[in-house]
Amino acid sequence: MDRILERAGSSLLERRMFAKFHGLRDSPTLAPDESMEELLVGAGHDALGGRGADVILYGHTQSVQDFACGPGFAQRLRDGLGLPDAGFYGVSQINCVSVLRALEMARRYHSRPAARPGERVLVLGGDHGSVADAARIVPRVTVAGDAAVAVVVHSSDGMDIPRYRHLSGGALRDGRFHRSLRMTTKELTLFSQSCVGHLATALRKAADGAGIGFPDIDWIMPDLSSALFWRNFCRETGVQQERICLDLLPERGHNNGVDALSALQHADMTGRLRPGDRVALVALGPGAYFQVVIVEVTPEPS
Repeated sequence: MDRILERAGSSLLERRMFAKFHGLRDSPTLAPDESMEELLVGAGHDALGGRGADVILYGHTQSVQDFACGPGFAQRLRDGLGLPDAGFYGVSQINCVSVLRALEMARRYHSRPAARPGERVLVLGGDHGSVADAARIVPRVTVAGDAAVAVVVHSSDGMDIPRYRHLSGGALRDGRFHRSLRMTTKELTLFSQSCVGHLATALRKAADGAGIGFPDIDWIMPDLSSALFWRNFCRETGVQQERICLDLLPERGHNNGVDALSALQHADMTGRLRPGDRVALVALGPGAYFQVVIVEVTPEPS
């Protein structure tokens, strides 16, 4: 991560601040012979588990990515996933909340009047941030890396055994910060000061929708942009820092919209989650966009 900042012209002092206060150490980047398109296909195959999907939603933060600029990207991805006839839609222009917003859109797809039992939606997420170092850096906040995730959202039909049950979602936007990364220094400062309150509001909205209280959320799978932000969040809201899964922050840092799902997988694989746990997936980004999805951990199949 230090080399990324150095190439972008950051001073030694600024680079040390990123490490000391934001807790950012490493950032995954694709090698010259690696392709984000291949990462997306690989993640999608793992999530599909040998079965199909009716719709593919691809959430991404970067509006322009080199692998998608040429013609045929959507069909190449469909063919690579073995889903040549699936509907394919991009979810973007909402920065780092795009992947969690795609999860909510998948839920809406299943609740539409014409929905059929057994339909499956494949949600993909990921950005090739290293196309340009400048596109990876949110000034004074974080550095983004390269990563891909995939998850299947399905209705209950007896064939799919869900690991997580969707309970509710909550979203918020503050239009004062619509200039996004083009905000002035004064606007950036106000944005930073507003984020904790806005996220707490979105979390409470989601908790209300799930019929639970804010204290009933067992875990928060966070946006991994900054340890400093989460220290401030815990101090101002009273949430215990042990409930926020920041394990991946030093070694992976911020990877645009995939952070919360990456943290969820890591927490599950390391045995931190128990059946019945209520887990809040969280994303926020310049714009200012905030998204929360609350899921409940179900028992693993015997």
